Amino acid sequence: MRRRWFLPRHVDLLGMLCGQAEITVEGLRALVAWAGGRDGAGAEVRECEHRADDAKRRLRAALTEAFTTPLDPEDLFQLSQGLDGVLNRAKNAVREAEVMGVAPDEAFCEMARELLDGAEEIAKSFGALSGHNRRLAATAAADRAIQSQRRLERVYRGAMSALLDLEEIREVTAKRELYRRLVRAGDHMAEVAERVWYAVLKTS
Repeated sequence: MRRRWFLPRHVDLLGMLCGQAEITVEGLRALVAWAGGRDGAGAEVRECEHRADDAKRRLRAALTEAFTTPLDPEDLFQLSQGLDGVLNRAKNAVREAEVMGVAPDEAFCEMARELLDGAEEIAKSFGALSGHNRRLAATAAADRAIQSQRRLERVYRGAMSALLDLEEIREVTAKRELYRRLVRAGDHMAEVAERVWYAVLKTS
């Protein structure tokens, strides 16, 4: 009797990672819209965060079944995990602003735009990870994401300094927490970008 060997089906792990990145970009676009005062955009941020969580869980499940992977499984896991942290922080910023009854100011809007710019570069970076001759584009996009995070930090420092001129302690406390949420989201984004570099170097 002939024995048949069944290999696990091919799963497009990089495609799944790119899908999570696209949802993250969508969520951060909603964050920018929310910061600009668009009705319903806060709910869109939360909805995107839930979808991104689902995408992250599907990727993790696929990693346990994959016969081969385009990158080290740990790198795929960490890239997805770091990206999840970006959108989680954004969602929490919206939630806290609504609870505290504080509207985002211009500094928050600018930070949100930098976060979106960085996430768009991360998405480009993920899309360029397939194929050795495309990985230069992946690291270049990762570098641009880090530059966005550095610009976000400059806005953050200026905004925190401006809080010293405010007298209402409730406003100071609320804005400080919102700013910190976004700067931490930026930190997660920079970590993802650095992990892209690490993953590429390991496969060079």
